[in-house]
Order: sequence, then structure tokens, then C-alpha cells
Amino acid sequence: MQKSFAKSIVFVLLLFLSPKLFADSSALLAVKAAESLLARLIPVKYQQHFQFEKITSAIDVFELEDINGRLIIRGNNANSMAVGLNHYLKYYCNTSVSWYKADSLYLPAQLPSVPQKVRQQARCKNRFFLNYCTFGYTMPWWQWDDWQWFIDWMALNGINMPLAITGQEAVWYRVWKKYGLTDAQIRGYFTGPAFLPWHRMANLDHWDGPLPQSWLSSQLKLQQKIVARERELGMKPILPAFAGHVPELLKTKFPKAKITSLGEWAEFDKKYQSYFLDPFDPLYNAIQKEFLKEQTTLFGTDHIYGTDPFNEVTPPSWESSYLASVSKNTYSSLKAADPAAQWLQMTWIFYFQRENWTNPRIKAYLKAVPQDKMILLDYYCDSTEVWKQTDKFFGQPYIWCYLGNFGGNTMLAGNLKQVEERMENAFINGGKNMWGVGSTLEGFDMNPVIYEYVLEKAWSAGPTDTDKWIANWAARRHGAASDSIVRAWNVLNNEVYIKNAALGQSPLTNARPSLTGHGEWPTNPEIPYDNKSLLKAWRLMLNSDTLTATARFDLINIGRQALGNYFNVLRDRFTAAYNSKNLDSMKLNGDAMLHVIDDMDTLLATHSSFLLGRWINQARAMGINPEERNYYEANARRILTTWGARGGVLTDYASRNWAGLMKSYYHRRWEMFINDVTEAVKSGKAYEDKAFEQKSFDFEWEWTTRHDKFVNKPVGDALQISKYLYQKYATAIGAN
Repeated sequence: MQKSFAKSIVFVLLLFLSPKLFADSSALLAVKAAESLLARLIPVKYQQHFQFEKITSAIDVFELEDINGRLIIRGNNANSMAVGLNHYLKYYCNTSVSWYKADSLYLPAQLPSVPQKVRQQARCKNRFFLNYCTFGYTMPWWQWDDWQWFIDWMALNGINMPLAITGQEAVWYRVWKKYGLTDAQIRGYFTGPAFLPWHRMANLDHWDGPLPQSWLSSQLKLQQKIVARERELGMKPILPAFAGHVPELLKTKFPKAKITSLGEWAEFDKKYQSYFLDPFDPLYNAIQKEFLKEQTTLFGTDHIYGTDPFNEVTPPSWESSYLASVSKNTYSSLKAADPAAQWLQMTWIFYFQRENWTNPRIKAYLKAVPQDKMILLDYYCDSTEVWKQTDKFFGQPYIWCYLGNFGGNTMLAGNLKQVEERMENAFINGGKNMWGVGSTLEGFDMNPVIYEYVLEKAWSAGPTDTDKWIANWAARRHGAASDSIVRAWNVLNNEVYIKNAALGQSPLTNARPSLTGHGEWPTNPEIPYDNKSLLKAWRLMLNSDTLTATARFDLINIGRQALGNYFNVLRDRFTAAYNSKNLDSMKLNGDAMLHVIDDMDTLLATHSSFLLGRWINQARAMGINPEERNYYEANARRILTTWGARGGVLTDYASRNWAGLMKSYYHRRWEMFINDVTEAVKSGKAYEDKAFEQKSFDFEWEWTTRHDKFVNKPVGDALQISKYLYQKYATAIGAN
């Protein structure tokens, strides 16, 4: 009797105390996560200056307060604490945390105090980041060290909904094994590593495969670390779900299943087409259940699943009733496997195929899913805000996203003032179903200013003065307030960053050579500003004796763009000389064109972000034997150059201004062109671009099979080389 009574008392006490115990445990975990981030980011000698505390708030919030010489950073979770830490670093220490670990963090010798308590709330609950394509154009070769730094960067910038699609092939391997496919059939169904995003989006199968077994194993382990760390820092990783994409060979196991080709994509050969299982087929729900069960076992779940039927491909039918049934059944399959499931859908398809995705079809597709169970990414708001065209997505929740980069193209582009106007308008007029903001960039490296601005807007209290914001940005990139650096960024903000990024933007140096215009890609090598403005910003940035890592990036980035812009002038002079059959002028301008490319290469080699050797070394490091290392290198080379097969339409889509790539690939291609045009004039014949095109196809493909070595660590002094190149080109650029 007494024992039974005692047990009852203990049970009642546990019931009473458990919420408090849970809250205390949650607070300890959040503080511990923030402290661990601090330890990874800040040198040991500074760490005692900081103390983290958890506060209770239904809205994400952080506080900064100096107490007895220590900075107290409070937040309602680890993510908010990280944002608070970053706010202090940006606005008090004048430092900028790069998204690359190689860019060392600058800190002042004496950490500054915070004179008055700071409290700042998030303006929206959800902050999304990444794009399927980023996993091919930037991240395919990342190891844990790269991911660990980047996840910390995401936390510092308040991201709490990261796309997390690494390692899913290991899950699919288990699923397709259960459905009777062999090891060779499954690995052959997958594409090569850098092309997996387009396999995951059901654009193509098999290309550059089979995928090595070692890749599957290593990526599974990597994803487990990724999602664990993201959750630790208060994020909800967006995992994939089944969207109907199946191996064609599944038809041999289930001959009655309704499996159809999704048709041609990007002019790839028919054998690379992907296949779609009709959502009404009984097999659809079974595969969804099996995949989510395996994935949850391996990676856990936060119940938000990225699922994107029909990305850049044609649905079997455009009937509104059919499209509604597809979305209804897709969600039903998610719910059957996970009753708490929410479906995250990118709306790129509504932009990309707008002529087919009419409002009645979109409405039918969206409204077939229960309210708030589908979250939409308004994918390309810097160009077209689909929420404005669809009556705010007919009430379904959406996230305003800035894209700003295709293929990792290296081009200065963006418009802070327009972004400010559009984001403010969305916050005010976007409706209650505007659930957050984010970015869907296809590649890193370029224009970090735009992305940090977008993410910081999620924590703004209202309109932002872009001129004041850019002045602070200039100070933290340089490590201190500097009149010349602020003036440089004012020029960039008001005269250079005046047009948002478009598809296919890279300097003409990266285009397949031609006498006029440009090749298939890049499609937009033209600049919307006067190159003299960029020259002025470059000159102002040279007024310094020392540079932080982030300031070096900016200096190099501006310099290589100014030279790339000048290349257009030289090419047009070469063409004019060809038209007048002036061999001396052709020689002069042809040599100058090649010198510009080589000078760009020299400048780019001074920073790790612009090294082809780093990219190739990272790819080769994934291999466990010489055969695999060579395979990964070829894959890494192809994604940057030919993309697909010899002479394919996507050649140069992902073009980069990178050291090594400039000299070995772009220089050589332009040199071949200049020689062919010169020989045509010498022989009294017209230059034949079709003949050169075939020669170019052969060179491009051969380059992807080579194994020549490139520097994988910075070489040279960025400041001194920039000063030399400025003096070399300033008069010529200023005269045009």
C-alpha cells in the first residue's frame, strides 16, 4: 500500500515537473549549440567575452547586452542566438563571416562593447536557403569541414529551412533494391555526382554514370552529420520525398504500372530521358511509404518534404482536373507515410512554363492540397514575383525568394534598391500567407552582398536605407570604416549593381568565340553600366595597405570583371580589323585579347574562391582509387564546360572566371579562333564559323578528359597584382 502510494506521488511529481525539465533541457541544448558554434568560429582568446542565454518567446528574437564586461547574447533558440552573435560581429566589430571557410575571420584586437541593450525580432518565421542546382554547381565535392563551416554561416544569417538533399541516392538504392533492381541497374540509373540535381528533379537519368558505391556510402554518412548539425542549430532540414520519378527498368518488374517518359530535356539523347509513375497507380503510394520509411530511419524527419513534379518537363496532361488529381494524390501519399507531412514545392515551373501553367491550372493544382499543407517557394522574385500573378498563390503559404545566380556564373549583377522595394512590398501587401523569405541561388562565389542583404531583411523592423546599409557593409568587408572603401561601394551600389541577374551571365571571355554577338552560352555577356564606373570603384579599393580576406575577394572580383568587360572592346576591334583585312590591327588586338585573359587568370589565382585547381582537387579527393579519382575529375570538368555531350546546347552554361580555367580553356579556345580568322585573311578566304565550331567542340570535349594540374592554393599578392593591372589597363578602359 505504501509502495503504491509512493509511486503515485513520484508519478504526479514527474507530471508536474516534466514541462520544466523539458524547458531546462531545451535551454541547455540551445546554449550548448551556440557555444559550440562560437568555439568553431572565434579564436579561443576571445571566447570568454561571450555568454549565451535562452529566453522564452513565440517569435524568433535575440538580445545583446553588456554586463560586467561580458557580452550576453540571448535568444529563444540557438538559431536566434547565432543571429545575435552575427549582428554583434557585423555592427560592432566591423567583420564579415564569409560562406567559405578559407576566408579567415577578421576581429579587432579589443572587442568593442555594446553601449545599450539591443533587442531585435525576426520579421518572418521561415528563412529558406539553397536550390537543387547549388548541390551541383557549388557543393558536390564538399566534405564535412566545408559543410560544418557553411551550416554555421547559415545559422549566423538566420536560415532555419535549409534544403538538405545530400545522400538521398543511398536511400533510393535501398528502395530500388527492395523492388528487385540489381546493383548495376540502380547505380547506372543515377547520373554522375555534379549532375545529380537534375536527376533528382527528374530531368535526366544515367548521364555520366554509373555512380560509384563509395559515393553512396560517403554521402549517406555526410548527410547524417549535416542534418544533425542543422537541427542542433535550430533548423528544419528540408528532406526530399518521392515525386513520381522512377527507373525505366521498373516497368520490367511491374508491367502493368503506368510509367511514361517525361520526354526530352535540354536536347539530351533519348536514352537519358527520365520516367514518371502516375500518382494514381497503386505503386506510387507504396514507393512513397518505402522511401520515407528508409529516409526517416537514416536521417530522421522534420516533416517538411521537398517534392517537385514536372520540373521543366511536360505533364502527361494539361487538364486542370488531372493536375489537381496529381497534387492531391502526391500530398495524400505523403500524409499516408507521415501524418504530419507538409509539402514544399518550388514554383519555378509556374515561371518557366507560364504559357502552359495558366492561373486556372495553377489554382486547381494548389487548391487540391489542404490549406497550409503545401508551402511554395516563389523562386525567382528578383525577376518575376509569381505571387502577384496568382492572387497570392490562391491562399497557400509561400516564401519570397531571391535567386540571383544561374550556374555559378561569374558576373557582377543585382539591384539592392529594387530588392528592398520588392521585399518591403511583399511584407506589407503579400498577405498573411507570405510565410517567409529566402534565396534559391544556383551557385556561390558571386555577389555575396545581395544574399546577406536579403537574409538580413528577414530581421528588419521596416524599410532599410540601402545607402546606410551599404556603408556598413563596406566597413565590415574591409574591417574598419574607410572613406575610400565606402565611396567604392557607393559607386557599386548606385552605378554598377543596377540590374538584377539574368540567365546566362558571364563575361565574353567565357563565350564560344565569334566575330559578333556570342555563343549559345553565356547569353548575356553585355553590361548595363559604364565600365568606367567599375574602374573607379576598383581604384578606390586600392587605397589600402592591408586587406581582410573578404576585402581581397571584393578587390579581385571587381578587377576581373573590369578586365572581362574590356575584353568586349578588344574583340570588337579585332572584328573591325578583320572586316577591313588589316592584319597588323588583327595581330595587335588578338594579342591584347589573350593578354587580358591571362591577366585575369593571374589576378584570380590570388584567392581560393577563384581556383579551378581547388575544385578539381576536391573532386579527386572523393575517389578511393585512381579510376574513381579520374572519374570525379572528368565529372567536375564537364559541369563547368561541356555540361552534356560534345557540342551540347548547355556548353558553357556554368562558365566561371577561375584561375586555371581562364588559361587552359578560354585562352586556348580564343587563341584557336584568332589563328583561324587570321589564316582566313592571309589566304584571302572568308572565315567560316561552322568549321571553327566543330573544331571547338573537339577541343572542349578533349579538355574534359585531361588531367593537367592547376594551383589549388592562392598564389601571389592580390593587392600588388591589382595595383599593377590597374595601372596597365586604367587608361585603355577609361578611354572607352
